[in-house]
Amino acid sequence: MERLVQMALDLFDPQGVQRSVAPAPGAAPVPSPTQAKAPRGRTPPAPPGRQRAAPVPQGLKQKRPLAPTKKALAAPEVIAMQPPRSAPPAPIASLLPPTEFRHPQANREVLLGDALVAYSLHRSRRSTIGFTVGADGLAVRAPTWVALSAVDGVLRERSAWVMTKLVQARERQQRLEGGRICWADGVVLPYLGNPLQVVLDPTQNLSGRGGALVLAEPTQPADALAAGTPARLFIGLPADASAAQIRDAVLAWLMRDARRHFIERLDHFAPLLGVQWTSLRLSSAETRWGSAKADGSIRLNWRLVHYRPAVIDYVVAHELAHLQVMDHSPRFWNTVATVVPDYAELRNHLREEPAPLLD
Repeated sequence: MERLVQMALDLFDPQGVQRSVAPAPGAAPVPSPTQAKAPRGRTPPAPPGRQRAAPVPQGLKQKRPLAPTKKALAAPEVIAMQPPRSAPPAPIASLLPPTEFRHPQANREVLLGDALVAYSLHRSRRSTIGFTVGADGLAVRAPTWVALSAVDGVLRERSAWVMTKLVQARERQQRLEGGRICWADGVVLPYLGNPLQVVLDPTQNLSGRGGALVLAEPTQPADALAAGTPARLFIGLPADASAAQIRDAVLAWLMRDARRHFIERLDHFAPLLGVQWTSLRLSSAETRWGSAKADGSIRLNWRLVHYRPAVIDYVVAHELAHLQVMDHSPRFWNTVATVVPDYAELRNHLREEPAPLLD
């Protein structure tokens, strides 16, 4: 009966509003379709064709699903694995220790290019920095007020000159060592630019002379040695003489002959230059071949006797020219050229060809 009354009301309701009818006493209320609720504790079933979402725990927010994209994901970039590049091989010169030039009294070092130069630094009251390159190496003299960094800076500025001189000095010393004389019977050494053989002959009576020079052709004058004539020097010593005895005897003879030759050449050039020399002394300096003083005294290195006569003439004329001009100005060299026109060539020969070591 109640259902019939509800249907009648719905039929005559012009707004289509649903009206609820009070349930009969004792009857359960009938919910409307829109107000229907799922029993407590149970999840209402999902509509057909849809998948029910998992329940979200309390206190967490449900993330909205990402919208599907129509753009395809790009394929990952493939990176080709290349073998590691090996470093270029280091130059051989960089693997070797630097060239070293060390003075025996070195107290400071400086790197000039690829060379380590240990030089001797001496302080003085001079006003400029001076360099000297010899057989021992580089020696520097500097004023007391010049800083060490300034000295090294000047050396770097002049490094080309310094290195050239150091290399030349080392090569010269190596030639010296290669020409060192080993004193024994039959040893050969240079004399006036030509070979001279030492012969031990105890039968020779050479007291007071030290030795006797014998040419291959006795009829030739002594100057013929300059043309390459071989000669022998007879020394009055036994065959078992020690090296020191042979050396002392030969050097004594060479010094006497050097004095004789020097006096002859001094007497030859002095009148040509219009000067007068007063005395001659022999020296054995390692790097200086001669000197002259205003009083006419001349000093010459006896080891000049190893060189050919033209070289000796240059040194003799050089020292005599200093009696006119005591410096090395153009006027001085013009004076030397009046008697030795090729002095420049002879000077270079003297620098490049060291005398043998006789110790």
